[in-house]
Amino acid sequence: MFYLAAAVSDFYIPVSEMPEHKIHSSGGPLQITMKMVPKMLSPLVKDWAPKAFIVSFKLETDPDIIISRARNALEVYQHQVVVANILESIKSFVIIVTKDSETELLLSEEEVAKGLVIEEKIVDDLRSRHTAFICDKN
Repeated sequence: MFYLAAAVSDFYIPVSEMPEHKIHSSGGPLQITMKMVPKMLSPLVKDWAPKAFIVSFKLETDPDIIISRARNALEVYQHQVVVANILESIKSFVIIVTKDSETELLLSEEEVAKGLVIEEKIVDDLRSRHTAFICDKN
């Protein structure tokens, strides 16, 4: 299983384009142009580990588009699972999206009070999906 944690950012500034010294405000407004971070999911699925169970993450701020964005990722990259989450509820709610299903994982107030974290539910869910994936392959 490859569990691709969410990217810190989809954009970066190449070292070659970074200033050597402090940028002074006396120079006026600053405009920054950033580059796209190379996507690693495609070569992982197609070239490096085509038989592996691969999990990616999709974080959005708009709950109305999260499922379609997760489904699009599954279609584009042809992997098994997207853990979809909304920034506002990132610590308590996710949707596990596969080509055939959407499974909501939610922490109750009682679970939060007991110190349970959403990652425990995610790992339990993915562990069972991975086991089923392995059994189906054999």
